[in-house]
Amino acid sequence: MNAIEIRNLQKNFGSKQAVRGLNMTVPEGAIYGFIGENGSGKSTTEKMICGLIIPSGGSIRLYGKDYTNAEVRSKIGLLIEQPGCFQNLSVWNNMMIQAANLGIESAEAEVAKVLKLVRMEGAASNKFKNCSLGMKQRIGIAMALLGEPKLLVLDEPINGLDADGMRIMREVLTDITKNYKCTVLISSHILTELEKIATHYGIIKGGEMIKEMTAAELDASCRTFIALKAADMNKTKLLLSSRYSRVEETEEGYIRIYDLTEPDEVTEFLYNNGVTVSEIETSKIGLEEYYIDLMNERRA
Repeated sequence: MNAIEIRNLQKNFGSKQAVRGLNMTVPEGAIYGFIGENGSGKSTTEKMICGLIIPSGGSIRLYGKDYTNAEVRSKIGLLIEQPGCFQNLSVWNNMMIQAANLGIESAEAEVAKVLKLVRMEGAASNKFKNCSLGMKQRIGIAMALLGEPKLLVLDEPINGLDADGMRIMREVLTDITKNYKCTVLISSHILTELEKIATHYGIIKGGEMIKEMTAAELDASCRTFIALKAADMNKTKLLLSSRYSRVEETEEGYIRIYDLTEPDEVTEFLYNNGVTVSEIETSKIGLEEYYIDLMNERRA
């Protein structure tokens, strides 16, 4: 069964059409990376899924039922923008208030469970205002997990985090899907981090879904390249550009060749022209470069 099925979704704000005929399929148990530029319609779509704004047209089905169904609505957890917490109350007290709002029985046990899941059990007595950005994001996820939701909708939960904060967030989201049996819809601009955890992707532009794929399909679609370094990089680039159709220099100081060729062929060609290669490897572009290429194709 699919956790989310969206067909021909539309949302108008006056004369502006923010979402236009969007289709989306999120399988149950997936970590679905929702990707797009600012203003592309990601947050608007997430808010419609969560019932925070009403669609202008189309349909949203969650676990086979209309998104307005009370039973299915009770199984959605969300963190959009930032958690709504009282600044001067402790993490624990904020969590208990939210548990009371949700009518959760055995609230103390439930709060303790979700705080442990998001690695925040040791900070339960901290005032919310004294928590770091990463801690606040994890508190928001803990609140969203109260009541054992089947679907978690997260809007930019890793933006602004340091490296350790992003590592912890990756571990938390992986745990949620494996141990909590929860489906996660997550939007983020940090594609290198999203690539480490997502099982599925949806790429949106101008309110339309332009590509959906699995992580395996992404890997199969990513272009292979040869990256190398040599003593005289300017001469090397000129030589390679005379033989291959797409040669680029990276910020890291490598030259990439995107043509279908073998490393031995490249090194032999350069050696015969007086250039000795010091480093060479074959690799693939990642999600970020794939996304940039796709956006450039759409602009062409």
